[in-house]
Amino acid sequence: MKVAFSTLGCRVNHYESEAMAEKFIREGYEVTEFTEVADVYVINTCTVTNMGDKKSRQIISRARRLNPDAIIAVVGCYSQIAPKEVSAIEGVDVVLGTRNKGDVVYYVNKARDEQTAQIYVESVLRNKKFEALNIEEYQDKTRAFLKIQDGCNRFCAYCIIPYSRGSVCSKEPRQVLDEINKLSEHGFKEIILSGIHTASYGLDLDGEITLVDLLEEIEKLDGIERVRIGSIEPAFFTPEVIEKIKNMKKLCPQFHLSLQSGCNATLKRMNRRYTAEEYERIVNILRENIKDVSITTDVIVGFPGETEEEFNETYEFLKRIKLTKTHVFKYSPREGTKAATMPNQLDGTVKDKRSKALIELNDKNEGDFTRFIVGRVMDVLIEQPVKGKDDVYEGYTRNYVKVEVKGIEENLKGQIVNCKIEEALGDYAVATLVK
Repeated sequence: MKVAFSTLGCRVNHYESEAMAEKFIREGYEVTEFTEVADVYVINTCTVTNMGDKKSRQIISRARRLNPDAIIAVVGCYSQIAPKEVSAIEGVDVVLGTRNKGDVVYYVNKARDEQTAQIYVESVLRNKKFEALNIEEYQDKTRAFLKIQDGCNRFCAYCIIPYSRGSVCSKEPRQVLDEINKLSEHGFKEIILSGIHTASYGLDLDGEITLVDLLEEIEKLDGIERVRIGSIEPAFFTPEVIEKIKNMKKLCPQFHLSLQSGCNATLKRMNRRYTAEEYERIVNILRENIKDVSITTDVIVGFPGETEEEFNETYEFLKRIKLTKTHVFKYSPREGTKAATMPNQLDGTVKDKRSKALIELNDKNEGDFTRFIVGRVMDVLIEQPVKGKDDVYEGYTRNYVKVEVKGIEENLKGQIVNCKIEEALGDYAVATLVK
């Protein structure tokens, strides 16, 4: 029996898809590409925007065309928010929410044996326990994602996630450390701690541990050489936190700090809990205390009511603080959120224009940061050979600059090597191996 996966959305979704794939493998299934004919198709959905729902429906139709007799399982955030809508889509056999993905094999087999649709979506608002959906076998990867947290209590005006993922749930620290040790035994050198709202790790564990406490415990472990944190709130970086992390040897100097807007009026409508000035202060403190730190972010353009003046504030803000990389998103109304009912929804052409302006600014900032490391010797985690280039492999520095390393005559995949950065080419650098 063959199973194929299609995953939309965030890193947590991709982590959970890999964990589900392992469950199928242990039951004797073979994992194949989604473009191939399979006996089971699993669509792990995202519902951050209405476009995500539309993409999910398109993928369901594609799976049905590939094999009309296949079992189609639709799981995740779209299923959680709109289970009746999903189950009504022609060809869907299994519908599971965000907290039931671990049972996907059971429900797929049940749907096949009983030839009836299986729908199991429990309320995430009542669920306060972290779902232990873990990856136990690791194959053909260099960096490992480790989900340590789920859910969010923030309720930003544009975001449906608290309704699809529920409140904050954290993985027990002992389990996190045990999984990291297992990753180390499999040869991994780098892990990325991931979650829906990673900074809130430990909030539900009776105050026994925080994310910083967890990082301090990871610092003591042998084997793992690099640790990254997924997207994180800027307010996490208090002076006390920075004092604790600035000398950590494993923690990579690269942080993805959510911004969304550089205009205080827009941030207030978004229900973000910081100001542009507070964000800039945190960026400056990080740069003062952590050598070669790289800071990336997300920005939404065209949020309801965003005037030309407000957008210009964001543009000038980003131009001034010169972040390493800015991911630009055009606001898309999501039914069920406060922002979807706000007045002054913006026209698509306005969003396109503003998005283009920020992307052009990002290209400049990203190129400037890459040029900043030219001439330096930096350690690079080698990931894979570059197609079409002999003896060239690509990997990432600790501050997450993509590097093409020349002169590698043996397979160093998964190894950390010293390289001299010779040249910057836009968003990546070219380097030579230091022997």
